[in-house]
Amino acid sequence: MSTLYLIRHGKIPRSEPRRFVGQQNLPLTAQGREQIARLAEYLSTCSVWYKEEHHRPLLAIFDDAELLPPTYEEWRVRAEEKKTEVEAAGDQVLKVFIDPVTFSEWCDKKNLPKDANSRTELALEVAQARSSSL
Repeated sequence: MSTLYLIRHGKIPRSEPRRFVGQQNLPLTAQGREQIARLAEYLSTCSVWYKEEHHRPLLAIFDDAELLPPTYEEWRVRAEEKKTEVEAAGDQVLKVFIDPVTFSEWCDKKNLPKDANSRTELALEVAQARSSSL
């Protein structure tokens, strides 16, 4: 059995007065980014993955690199364990691969820090783009 989640975007500046804003691509507020991070933690079925050759360059640009395993192998084992845990619960995992150049450009364009919340937001954005093209 599959579950379909209908998710509205996080809080944006124009939604403050509680009015309809249309279809503009507006940036999230700090609260909106927190909402996205909590949602990502809840869903945790789409996750950021790295290729081995990108691990060190990504750690060099991440603002929170100290929170990640220092070696690719340690990271890969942890990621595979989480993937197995999610799949055992009956969910599918969508792997979203990132590279240092694309991730850095994406964060700079959106004026976001290069941290876990941004990695999650990118994974969700990619997942949403993939699902809307089906």
